Amino acid sequence: MRKKVWAASLLALSLSFTSACGLLDKLENKRQQNMPNIETATGAVPESVSKYVAPLTGLPVESENKDRVVMVMVNNHSKARPQSGLDQADMVYEMLEEGLITRFMAFYQSKSPKVVGPVRSIRPYNIEIGQGFDAIMSHAGGSVAALSMLRSGDYADMDEIYTYPKAYWRDKSRKAPHNLYTNIEKLRKGAEEKGYNLGGDIPVFLFKKEDESVEGEPGTKISIRYSKRNTAGYEYDPATKQYKRFTAGKPHLDKETGKQLLATNVLVIAAHHRVLDGEGRLEIDTEGPGEGYLFQRGKAIKITWERKDGAIRAYQNGVEVPLYPGTTWVNVVPTTPSFSEHMTFE
Repeated sequence: MRKKVWAASLLALSLSFTSACGLLDKLENKRQQNMPNIETATGAVPESVSKYVAPLTGLPVESENKDRVVMVMVNNHSKARPQSGLDQADMVYEMLEEGLITRFMAFYQSKSPKVVGPVRSIRPYNIEIGQGFDAIMSHAGGSVAALSMLRSGDYADMDEIYTYPKAYWRDKSRKAPHNLYTNIEKLRKGAEEKGYNLGGDIPVFLFKKEDESVEGEPGTKISIRYSKRNTAGYEYDPATKQYKRFTAGKPHLDKETGKQLLATNVLVIAAHHRVLDGEGRLEIDTEGPGEGYLFQRGKAIKITWERKDGAIRAYQNGVEVPLYPGTTWVNVVPTTPSFSEHMTFE
């Protein structure tokens, strides 16, 4: 009798193990199917595809990286150009500030450039987006509302003026306030000294496979008019499958390398802007929904946008539109007098 029970137990255990192995095989197959077929920024296919990808770009990395995202407020005044480190950001948001000039929010997770800047101040809508990425926030001061928001909330704040000046330095070749710089390693070290969590809640994005096609209108040249004082643009390069960035009608270059900035995905969205006071301080809707266009592979896709799960995302018929593996630039323009007044493409 004991032998029969023992045999039955062995049989049950064997069936259970076989079933579990089958389930694991199915899960692994699904993971492999969903992994992007990655090319490098130059278009070359790597010899071996890593099983790890950077969460904000979908590009292959050598090992799993759970480092907290770092957001740096980067100056875009004409005297601050060319900037440093935007070429190594995983994602970049461009938004208006008072004075009708724009400022960048550069998000770093997969790379740690040694020079980033010039660094400038922060506004409440920058904080809202930065908090969505659970980011360590680097800036130099801010509006009264922004500083009050940071002091009253649970933020990883790396303010050069009030919190951690050791992470910053001044470049004597430029005049203040357009000469303040930092680097990602210094900011992470400072965050550790301040007792901030170094492993954050990173947003999850959907990515296409490299060989997937995209349907849409022709979208090889994009013109963005934030104001009379600030314009931006992108031109698609089919050789690299990326968009070349322009500012004020000229190639937007990185100061350290001299190379033109590139973007794999360009998202242009219209958001409600409201002037708050005589200084021109703004309130900008970061939640949505609103209208916009996603530009990929020389095509323009009409979308609606909404900030969900931390980040501004593109949707069609309620379904999120995946990004291609690579860098993404998000350009936020006003809704008035109309979206077409601020963005055209061909």
